[in-house]
Amino acid sequence: MFEESPATQGGQETVGGQDMKDQWQRVKSALREIVETVLLTLLIFFAIRALIQNFRIQGTSMEPNLHDDQYLIVNKFVYCLHSPERGDIVVFHYPRNPRRDFIKRVIGLPGEKVEIRGKRLFINGEQLEESYALNSSNYSWGPQRLAEDEYFVLGDNRSSSSDSHNWGPLPRDAIVGKAWISYWPPEYWRLVPHYSYAATE
Repeated sequence: MFEESPATQGGQETVGGQDMKDQWQRVKSALREIVETVLLTLLIFFAIRALIQNFRIQGTSMEPNLHDDQYLIVNKFVYCLHSPERGDIVVFHYPRNPRRDFIKRVIGLPGEKVEIRGKRLFINGEQLEESYALNSSNYSWGPQRLAEDEYFVLGDNRSSSSDSHNWGPLPRDAIVGKAWISYWPPEYWRLVPHYSYAATE
């Protein structure tokens, strides 16, 4: 009867040990790929969060252009490239409670003198003709000159909006970003329109 020699038995032991090493290498390689994928996913997630943010409108202060329970994507990066412009719709931390976010339209820019007389807006003494739909109201504010880091913001639904005419100018560092895309409900899917308008005599 044939018996295996010690050399043959030792060779089998060596092959078996190599198989275990190969399996362990495969396990380590798989674990490394999982960790790298998780880290890359987190990196992409936080990078995206640094550039954009979703926002749900609560209330009717931007009627008739934006609506209660409408969902938007806010571009947080755009104001790293340039300053907010008149007519932009911006999301910002409410100055009286920074844990809350509001959405309004930029009306007055830093250094400008803003005044409201009834239903008319004046910038540096010249009346603004607003080119978008709004629900106007009859109140007065100012005149007041904005500081170099302040903006004057109003809701489009002027009679039902907590905005700069109530609590004053908005500091630049409170602005989160520019309303960019409306994505819900489906019938409101679109780019959020922004209007550039100038003071007229």
